[in-house]
Amino acid sequence: MHKLKWWQQLTTQVGLTLVALFVLAPIWGVVYLAFDGGVKGWPVTFRIWPEQFTFGVFQQVWERPSQNLPFLGILKNSLFVSGGAALLSLVFGASMAYAFARYRFPGRRVGLFGLLAGALLPPVALMTPLYVLLTVIGLRTSLVGLMIVYTAFAMPFCIWNMRAAFQSVPKELEESAFLDGATPLITFWKVTLPLALPSIAVATLIAFLIGYSEFAMGWLFVEKPQTVTLAMAIAGMVQGSTLESWSKLAALAILMSLPVVVIFFALQRYLIDRLLIGRIE
Repeated sequence: MHKLKWWQQLTTQVGLTLVALFVLAPIWGVVYLAFDGGVKGWPVTFRIWPEQFTFGVFQQVWERPSQNLPFLGILKNSLFVSGGAALLSLVFGASMAYAFARYRFPGRRVGLFGLLAGALLPPVALMTPLYVLLTVIGLRTSLVGLMIVYTAFAMPFCIWNMRAAFQSVPKELEESAFLDGATPLITFWKVTLPLALPSIAVATLIAFLIGYSEFAMGWLFVEKPQTVTLAMAIAGMVQGSTLESWSKLAALAILMSLPVVVIFFALQRYLIDRLLIGRIE
């Protein structure tokens, strides 16, 4: 193994330190703002430590972050919409991805190209058709309608990602299951799906994040304060007149990120376990 010279090692360490500071400085800026009760209006200086350390900002945001709604109520809306979008993308996306990966049928290439075009299109291009469709079926102003919107955004990526995962599973394993008397459904459930599970979990997580963090399109499908999500609440605080202090904005951002951090760490451990089991077996 090639050993770096002292000046190369020093340059590498300095470069990595600068990158780490560039990444961590904005995160720490949000953290210290959330615990600083002395910030009123726009922050004008960057501090290493809060001027007036307090947990009161989190208490205020917990009780009423936006629209006179409690934090748990808005969090429930966000988890319902993003979790539903991730679940729908997983169920329908996995079946479609497996069909595109294993079967040959008329229109297969056209379908794949259409999905790719859908993944490359900006979300604003889908505003009009989704608005008309959800209005016709009477779901435009409901959380279920917003879930359908985010599912439409996430499905193309999920299908392409899971299709590649299913293609990486050797066909010989499925053929062996068929010879042992397994049906196609059992083979998919017992053989193909477990081996492709890490990539499927990543696609599901990304589908969840799309619904959890999107707010620009959501305003088109939300009319009642009771259906506001956390991402919309943060956007409303910045754009509206409810932003009394940026400390509240920072505290709400931290509270909003906690469920994502918990899900990520739980999923990361599960993915590592699955990858190790797959390699050992």
